Amino acid sequence: MKKVALFVVLASSMVATVSAWAGKDDHVIIQEAAKNHVQIIKAQKLADETAVTLTGTITKKITEESFELKDSTASILLDVDDDLSRAINLKVGDQVKVIGEVDTHRHRATDIEVVHIEKMTH
Repeated sequence: MKKVALFVVLASSMVATVSAWAGKDDHVIIQEAAKNHVQIIKAQKLADETAVTLTGTITKKITEESFELKDSTASILLDVDDDLSRAINLKVGDQVKVIGEVDTHRHRATDIEVVHIEKMTH
């Protein structure tokens, strides 16, 4: 009986830990970001995992999943899954609307974990 109780406690704590690592679902981020359209300079100062909407121009492709976004206030790195960037053929010079989460780091600059990106029409 003690083994069953120990298993239940361990399994419960593992589920709680995995849930904490998983973060928010994309649809929740999108809903929160709709109310938080900010300039890059402000996004750089927000708390980790804050949902934001940004607009700007792609100024640099760093890797298949990393791009630099610039607006009139600053620039920031975007972490974009390659399936998202390929779906819209993302390239330097594109004006985009980005929805994602602020991702702060101890030893490098804050970036944005992108959950949705779309090109803006001129």
